[in-house]
Amino acid sequence: MSADFISFRYSEDSEYYIHYFKSIINPDILHEFILPFLRDAQSGDTLFMIQEKVSIDSTKIVKDLETVRDSLLTGAVLVQQKGNVEEALMIPAVAIEKRSVSMPEVEYSVVGPKEAFVESLDANLNLIRKRLPIPELIVKELKVGRLTKTRVAVIYIKEVANEENANTMYQRIEDIDFDNIIDSSFITQIITDSSSSFFPQMIDTERPDRVAGVLSEGKIAVLVDGSPHALTGPTPLVEFFSAFEDYFLSWHLASAFRLIRLFAVFFSVVSTPLYVAVMTFHYEMIPQNLLNPLIASRSGVPFPPILEAIILELTIELLREAGARLPTKIGQTIGIVGGIVIGTAAVQAGLTSNVLLIIVALAALASFTTPVYQMGNVIRLIRFPFLLSAQFYGLLGVTFTFALILGHLLKLTSLGRPYLAPVYPLRLVDLKDALFRLPMYSQKERPIQMRSHVPQRFSMKHHKKRNLDIEE
Repeated sequence: MSADFISFRYSEDSEYYIHYFKSIINPDILHEFILPFLRDAQSGDTLFMIQEKVSIDSTKIVKDLETVRDSLLTGAVLVQQKGNVEEALMIPAVAIEKRSVSMPEVEYSVVGPKEAFVESLDANLNLIRKRLPIPELIVKELKVGRLTKTRVAVIYIKEVANEENANTMYQRIEDIDFDNIIDSSFITQIITDSSSSFFPQMIDTERPDRVAGVLSEGKIAVLVDGSPHALTGPTPLVEFFSAFEDYFLSWHLASAFRLIRLFAVFFSVVSTPLYVAVMTFHYEMIPQNLLNPLIASRSGVPFPPILEAIILELTIELLREAGARLPTKIGQTIGIVGGIVIGTAAVQAGLTSNVLLIIVALAALASFTTPVYQMGNVIRLIRFPFLLSAQFYGLLGVTFTFALILGHLLKLTSLGRPYLAPVYPLRLVDLKDALFRLPMYSQKERPIQMRSHVPQRFSMKHHKKRNLDIEE
């Protein structure tokens, strides 16, 4: 018998027995709403009569042994009557422990809402329904995990979302046969279209405003009890480079920032491999004005460019991991001080050239511009295959590696939808909110690949051009 399981008779002359786990129930509910009714109960009162008196919702009389067990383990108080072993009164009294809603930490934005999901599923549903107070918002709940019995909610807007996408998401989660589901990241690793791909196929977000936004586009969201993050899909590749803060800025700024992010990602991936390829095979491509500084910077370096680059890349990754695992203030200090000290010492010791140090530092800085954390990790990873191919085959190797990754992306899907949409297959009408963002009034239709039953977001006949305030 578990030490926190309580089973007792209410009083010596009472005919009622009470059973519960004290570690998961709210004692106030027990002492204020349950025990007083049992004290006032008269001899001969049935469980049904007790149920009518207790002012708590969702009470029910259960007869199945498995239901009794599950009720106890999910925070219910069971009342059993003497001589009646076939049924019991189940009264919900679960103690809900949760932290208050706080600011986003991973997807922080300067402008816009400052609310983030918490570990409580009910609280997270409240944050979404507060933003979408419509009856069409459908929540389908199921329990996943043979041991954890974790509550998982699949959310979509009826008619706006394609039923095929919603059913696909629900069916994949329902088919999960795993013992321990404690976070949304477990779900996404199991139900993604290609689990062998290192590219994320669903966005993991902590922002309720982002979830409300993608739901209105016809996408599907998944919430997991105990996880402060939500999953959204289908998700094309371009969406991983779009910060939700873009929608709080003018379309000129948002488009410029998206293009900057895309350039930064490209620079982060190919800058160091291009340096290795040019210095190893294609040094004749270096302009004469740049050749002398490069020769001077590498004159005392004993390592080939590939080894020099790998040492610096691994150093950057070590600093990044150390800063992430340490407490916040200490981690920031380690990252800044460690980078300055190690970089300066490496150049002065002649272990690396100052030119490559600048390139690697800029590449690491560029990788931080990716607004989605999972995609940022992918950018960190794929630099190394590019580096190795640049060492063996030069620019041809870089091109070949790029072709391999592009071929992989062409085959990749998210909930069965093309991963490279709207670039491939080309959807010109969807480009208005892909590589750049056009004004709000130009986005009158939802993305084509969502196959929404209500593709139009608003009617253009209600859009009026702005009139001048002063008549000429």
